[in-house]
Amino acid sequence: MEYKNRVLENTIKNFIGKYPILMITGPRQVGKKTLLHHLTNTTKQKINFVSLGDMLLRTQANEDPELFLRNYETPLVIDEFQYAPKLLSYLKITVDEARKNALFENKKEVGTLYYLTGSQVFQTMKNVSESLAGRVGIFDLFAFSNRELENLEEEAFIPNISELKKKTPQKRLSTTKIFERIIKGSYPEVYNDTNIPVEHYYSSYIRTYIERDIREIINVKDENKFVKFLSSIAARTGQEWNASKVGSEIGIDNKTVEEWLSILKNTGILYLLQPYANNNVKKAIKRPKIYFMDTGLACYLTGYNDAKVLEKTTYSGAIFETFIVSEIIKTFTNKGMDPRKHIYFYRDSNQKEIDLLILYNNKVYPIEIKKSSNPGQEAIKNFEVVKKFNMEIENGIVLCLTKEIMAIDDHNYYVPIEYI
Repeated sequence: MEYKNRVLENTIKNFIGKYPILMITGPRQVGKKTLLHHLTNTTKQKINFVSLGDMLLRTQANEDPELFLRNYETPLVIDEFQYAPKLLSYLKITVDEARKNALFENKKEVGTLYYLTGSQVFQTMKNVSESLAGRVGIFDLFAFSNRELENLEEEAFIPNISELKKKTPQKRLSTTKIFERIIKGSYPEVYNDTNIPVEHYYSSYIRTYIERDIREIINVKDENKFVKFLSSIAARTGQEWNASKVGSEIGIDNKTVEEWLSILKNTGILYLLQPYANNNVKKAIKRPKIYFMDTGLACYLTGYNDAKVLEKTTYSGAIFETFIVSEIIKTFTNKGMDPRKHIYFYRDSNQKEIDLLILYNNKVYPIEIKKSSNPGQEAIKNFEVVKKFNMEIENGIVLCLTKEIMAIDDHNYYVPIEYI
């Protein structure tokens, strides 16, 4: 099996030595461990590796964290660290001791002592924030981006039209091929082992996710209801979040709905895209939109396994938008940037909506997403709303299936999705 380079790997390399602890979080099976294995095998510095997936080591780390850490020389990778939350306070002690020695005794740089990987569950991240504040750099890893699959350079998607025109586009695919990729998804295993049927992979993924993640977090009494909940969310990808509708459909109360939604968000299965609002925007709605971070998993949960069938359904627009939004989110996380500070959507009580807003350097770029090669002027009809934001307005774009970048008017452009 050939290793496929991840953009986040170079991002992490740039931070080695800047934090005593580096942490990679993300959904199960996106390649966190593989990325660090590759890093440890290619760096000039020897980095030791231990996984708390091993029950014996996990028990030791929980029962005697101090002894566990003494057994391994730094720098050290600790995989699946969320299984031993007691380690965090001892990591803090070790780091602070190293910093004190560097300051008053040996004068050596502390460097990066520990690399942690694990799922971003709420309690784990709360403990990290409380125990390791100022000591840890946190990075999110999702499954492959399209640019990683094609071995192309990747930057955070800032849709400045002058810069986009300099960019190498991805390989252009037919609409059917795009939907084939949507159904296949982006998890490494479906590309590493082409003998695994995609449907079988996602079936196993859901089972593993429930058995190894969900049961660790909460006691789900009715697993069938949780799977129905997952499927219900998948069917609503790209829509505004409405807890009451989902609860009524599944037969669970709003408290359970919000708890389960939080789990899906914090384990990286879905992303909550926040609406943009400020003091100048009085009528903006406050509900987020929900997006699955992997279209293959969403398609499996909604029962779609044929690209030509999917392409003709009413679901095709939502899953196409999900495909685009998740790709844009990955371009930010892969460069170590927090998408929550840069990516929003807009909708107000007058039903004016803009699919995406990208905010960068106090400039705003409005974006529409269309599953069409010629969306028409109608696609940019709401872009004037951004004049209310009291920010510098940059060019707007319509991400669509056009063959090349084309001007719509003096300030807006059609842009092929291959330029993400």
